[in-house]
Amino acid sequence: MIDFLVAVLRSGTPLIYAAMAGMLAQRAGVWHLGLEGLMIMGACASVLAAAATGSIPLALLVAIGVCLVFSLLFWVVIEKLRASPIIAGLGLTGLGLGGTDLAVQAVYGTQGSVRAPIGLPHPEGFGAFSSLSILVFAMPVVVFALFLLTRRTRFGLRLAACGEHPFAARSVGADPGRMRLIALLLGGVLCALAGAELALGSLQIFSINMTAGRGFMAFSAVIFGAGHPIGSAAAAVFFSVVEALGIRAQLSFGNAVPHQLLQMLPYIATIAGIWLSGRLRGGARAPSGLGELRDA
Repeated sequence: MIDFLVAVLRSGTPLIYAAMAGMLAQRAGVWHLGLEGLMIMGACASVLAAAATGSIPLALLVAIGVCLVFSLLFWVVIEKLRASPIIAGLGLTGLGLGGTDLAVQAVYGTQGSVRAPIGLPHPEGFGAFSSLSILVFAMPVVVFALFLLTRRTRFGLRLAACGEHPFAARSVGADPGRMRLIALLLGGVLCALAGAELALGSLQIFSINMTAGRGFMAFSAVIFGAGHPIGSAAAAVFFSVVEALGIRAQLSFGNAVPHQLLQMLPYIATIAGIWLSGRLRGGARAPSGLGELRDA
């Protein structure tokens, strides 16, 4: 049972960090379909920086810096150039997947995997949980902090107002464009941590397309969780439980069940979750001004 819980936490932590990024963007009125691209950029940058410097703090800083730059670019495209957030988000994902492939080829001359000499620190003294990285232990704190930030602070109220009613928010002194920028930059930091946990948490390796749709699963968790920090994190944990069950089933049944079918389970659960969300709530509780960006 403990091993199963460890597996859920290990696979769920990147999803939760990315889901928190999507949640912030949604509350600001932006559908963030670029989570997948930012995650893979964070993973690639952290491993390349760790391999080059041998320093985890520098690797995290480089990953965060890269994701901040592309989050800023995403904001400029949707806010200043008036591009569709959905199309721009998909473009950001494509840029991340293709750009990391190009970066690995440019640096190492290969399309294979890149291994880092070091990984994220693992706290000692927690038994089986000591195999988890420090970002896993920090994850509940981050989720609770974002809950307080978005639900119990003036900033959170203004952020929600910018997503719900941009015109009304501007009338009380809130700048929707600036609030969206802050939300996307915070999301960039979270996506960098998601990618770093995925690449340096236990594997200490980066491979092409290693996110394998986790950014889209995180986006789905935001919808399933109705844009609430705790709900989005819980939805991400649900997807992780399904993924861990699939891995257990592969180990238990071997070739008796096609492994492709078991690998599909998290994605089937994602689709089922979105369908269930729509059936129970009549659709995700989305801000009324979501995706319109019509205030400037």
